[in-house]
Amino acid sequence: MWIFEVRFNRELSLFICKGGIELTDKLEQYIKSKYDSASDWFIEEVQSISNQQRVQDVMAKKNYLNGDHKIKQSPSYKYNGKEFHPRKIVLNYAKTLLSFQQNYLLGNAITFTGNEDVVKEFLRVNKQGKYNRLNQKILGSILKYGQVAEYVYLDGKVIKSKLIDASEGYPVYDNENNLIAFIEAYMSDGISYYTVFTDKYVEKYNNDGGTLKLIDRKVSLSGLPIVYHNDNELSDVEGRSELDDWIEILDSMEDLISKYTDSFYKFMNPIPVAIGQQLKGDGLPSNLVGGGLTLDDGSDFKFEGNKLDYKSFETIYKTLLQALLDTSSTPAVSMNKTDVSNLSEVSIRLLFSLANVKAGLNEQYIREGIEQRNEKIRQLLSLQGTTFDDESFDTLDFVFHYNMPSNDKETIENLEKLEGMGAISLETILAKNPYVNDVATELKRLASVDVDMRNDEDNKVDNS
Repeated sequence: MWIFEVRFNRELSLFICKGGIELTDKLEQYIKSKYDSASDWFIEEVQSISNQQRVQDVMAKKNYLNGDHKIKQSPSYKYNGKEFHPRKIVLNYAKTLLSFQQNYLLGNAITFTGNEDVVKEFLRVNKQGKYNRLNQKILGSILKYGQVAEYVYLDGKVIKSKLIDASEGYPVYDNENNLIAFIEAYMSDGISYYTVFTDKYVEKYNNDGGTLKLIDRKVSLSGLPIVYHNDNELSDVEGRSELDDWIEILDSMEDLISKYTDSFYKFMNPIPVAIGQQLKGDGLPSNLVGGGLTLDDGSDFKFEGNKLDYKSFETIYKTLLQALLDTSSTPAVSMNKTDVSNLSEVSIRLLFSLANVKAGLNEQYIREGIEQRNEKIRQLLSLQGTTFDDESFDTLDFVFHYNMPSNDKETIENLEKLEGMGAISLETILAKNPYVNDVATELKRLASVDVDMRNDEDNKVDNS
């Protein structure tokens, strides 16, 4: 069971209803005005034109990433009296670009900062709930489809999150773009399943047997799901897939390389052309020269074929590739398109400046959702008896560490100089050290080493 079951006692009812009455009233008003208070309102909501268009767009992106590209629809045609099947070369650059953006931001784990007790508890929750991996999946879905939803719940005593795919999630907003409900809908073996999330309850329905019925109803301890989405110029509540900016460029690259490959093979068989009059006879003896033609004086014979302008192809292809890298904010060096060596830290930052700008935008989308998640985790922890006052909880923050190449030698030299000046603490040195991943553990190890050294010195003094 992925939703924690609780009894409807007085304390819990107060906890759920506190601050939730307003959303409940808004949802009831929404259902009344739009669906005449119908009990199966969520079915009509899912089947609305806007929702179906969005889901179809998500499925189109999934098919594209699965290899269903426009070039594969190229029809066959007649060439030299025979049916010719053109080349259909598929370039999976989109997956590479998406993986780069995802791992550039979240390749290194997020670091929590703030009150020591709060950070310790949230690190425990994140480790048990495997949230580092979940963050990767969330960012991947945002980049691919523009949005994704996360529902935080209790599985026994462990706090976890369930991701709701963009093709199965239907957020419900009021006229002020406030999230008032969320619907998860999908079909399996001909049966439609619906999960309706409100601020107070989670209700499950299906139409097994041909009739829609409520099969489960539980209290939602964490409220509504968290909806992650990136920027969309046409909507404040829906995201936009990164693929929308890349697909036309990739289609042009695939079309260009496929047609050039066809041309190369077509023109390998040149046409023989004889100019002038050929002399009658059997020609030269084949046992002397292996066969040949005997031509009259002034005649000529040669093979003619179309000359491929590979320079034009190379120029167009490189231009399209560079446009793809620029549009996706991907450094050419990360795609093995530039030769580099012995770069300083400043040079590396300049090469990855666009990638840093893009990562900063992606960080905003993830940060907003994680902040909501932390609030919900705090609520669930309070039900388990672990509470934090507002002052301590407000200190909680998290830092992203971009997965950018660095000149480790130069970094360590700078840290060494700062330490000599007394301008940096040991904890900050360890945090900036490229060879240290866990600052807290490293501090404990250093402390134990200091204790051992002092004990050794005391033993030497006693022996002397």
